Amino acid sequence: MRSEAEGAVPEEKEPVDSAEETDDDSEDKGKKKKKQGSFWKELPILIVVAVVLALVIKAFAVQAFYIPSGSMENTLQVGDRVLVNKLVYHFRDVERGDVIVFNGLDSWDPEVQVEEPGNPVSKVLRAIGTAFGVAPNEKDYIKRVIGIPGDRVKCCDAQGRITVNGVPLDEGSYLYTDPITRERNKPSNDPFDVTVKPGQLWVMGDHRELSYDSRSHRGDPGGGTIPVDRVIGRAAVIVWPLDRIDTLPIPNTFEQSGLQKTAAAALPATPYALGAIGVLPLAYLLRRRRLKPSAVA
Repeated sequence: MRSEAEGAVPEEKEPVDSAEETDDDSEDKGKKKKKQGSFWKELPILIVVAVVLALVIKAFAVQAFYIPSGSMENTLQVGDRVLVNKLVYHFRDVERGDVIVFNGLDSWDPEVQVEEPGNPVSKVLRAIGTAFGVAPNEKDYIKRVIGIPGDRVKCCDAQGRITVNGVPLDEGSYLYTDPITRERNKPSNDPFDVTVKPGQLWVMGDHRELSYDSRSHRGDPGGGTIPVDRVIGRAAVIVWPLDRIDTLPIPNTFEQSGLQKTAAAALPATPYALGAIGVLPLAYLLRRRRLKPSAVA
């Protein structure tokens, strides 16, 4: 007789397991290929969605701008990128000291001449680059607001300072300073005396000896001022390069109590006149109604 040991036949399970593992591996590889394939199919859609969202945000809320010239040094350097808040002026007026971006089309000549793209592809790339703040736009300018509607902006007083409504501005915190000689720009080498008309702004660059600003456009129809409705938004923060990330607050010189009081006194009387004109007819009608005899039943 055979012993139990001799008669026992071991079950061959390992080959079966190997076959199952092979099937599982092939299924996993198939799933991975499908996932990779679906990713590459979805990628163009994701890119389009991202671009559309960015353009919507750019159109209504925030836009990036490239700084092509040194007219705002040392505050802004050539090649800086700034984010411009396009909503802020829906909630408040433009204020003195704001760094604004505005469109100078048909009012100012461009500071920087940008070569026109020669083919449709280049034009599309230029438009995208401008939208995302990586390419300059020769029709847009960035300057600091010095005078708002009703202000009298004058240069200069006995100490060589610009005055607004007779209040001198201490501009030492933002005027350009030469990095080698440490000499600071004068507030202006050219004298001027301008009263800003309603709906206009007097703007100047921080690098006064280089900036082609309101002073240089006094022969234009606006007398050097720019229309408020051409303001795109307020430059709020520097976002590039990384070592220059910073905010762009209003300098303290524009927070002087005397300047603000003068501004309040300088407000145009038009709103009050319009209010009086609107009230007078209403008062007349009410008076006639009171004097009219009551109807007899």
